[in-house]
Amino acid sequence: MLEVKDVNQYYGGSHILRNVNLRAELGQVTVVLGRNGVGKTTLLKSLMGLVPIKSGGITFNGQPIDKATPYERARAGMGFVPQGREIFARLTVLENLQMGLAYKPGGTPIPAELFELFPVLKQMLGRRGGDLSGGQQQQLAIARALAAGPKLLILDEPTEGIQPNIIKDIGKVIRMLADRGDMAIVLVEQYYDFAEALADQYVVMERGEVIASGPGSEMQAKDIRQLVAI
Repeated sequence: MLEVKDVNQYYGGSHILRNVNLRAELGQVTVVLGRNGVGKTTLLKSLMGLVPIKSGGITFNGQPIDKATPYERARAGMGFVPQGREIFARLTVLENLQMGLAYKPGGTPIPAELFELFPVLKQMLGRRGGDLSGGQQQQLAIARALAAGPKLLILDEPTEGIQPNIIKDIGKVIRMLADRGDMAIVLVEQYYDFAEALADQYVVMERGEVIASGPGSEMQAKDIRQLVAI
C-alpha cells in the first residue's frame, strides 16, 4: 500500500531524514517510535507532500507520489491527522466534517459510520470546534480525516493531551479500522504502551534514521521500550 524507500530530507543545511525505509500494508498498524526531535513528524509531512524530499522515493498503491501535491495525495486516498489536531476552531463540528469531503462532489453526505465510531460528535454537530474538549477535538480530527474514505490513515501523536478514557476509545477505533482489512494505518506515538498494544509492525527512529524495525509482537522481547525511553 505505502512504501518509503531511502528517503532523505533537509531543512536548510540540517539533514533531517537519513535513508528512511518504511512499509505500511492494508489491515495493519505500522507504529513509528522515537524520542522528540528525531524526525517523526517530518517523515509524516513528507508522506503528505507538505515538505519535499531531497532523494529517495515514496509509492502509494503502486504509484510514485514523490512529486504529487498534498491535494493530489488526499484524492489518491491518504488521510492525515496532524499533531495538535488543527481543527477549524470557528467552524461547527458539522462544517469541520464537511471540510473532510472538500474534494468530493457537492452534496456528498457525511458517512453515518463516523457517528458510530465517535457518537459524541453527533450530539455536537452545531457546536464550534474550538468549544470542544481536547479529546473531543481529537475525535473530530480523526473523523474529518476518515470522511472521504481513505485507504491510508496517518496519525501524528493522537493521544497527546488526551484524557485516558478517550485514549482507550481512540485505540479501539484504530484497531477496528485496521482489522477491517481495507485500510493501512501509520501511527506516530510517544505513549509507548498505546503504541505497543496497536502495533502490527514497528519502526524506531533516532537522529533521522531507522535504527530498529519488525513485527509488533516482538517489541517486548526486543525491549524496544528502552530505545525510546527519555
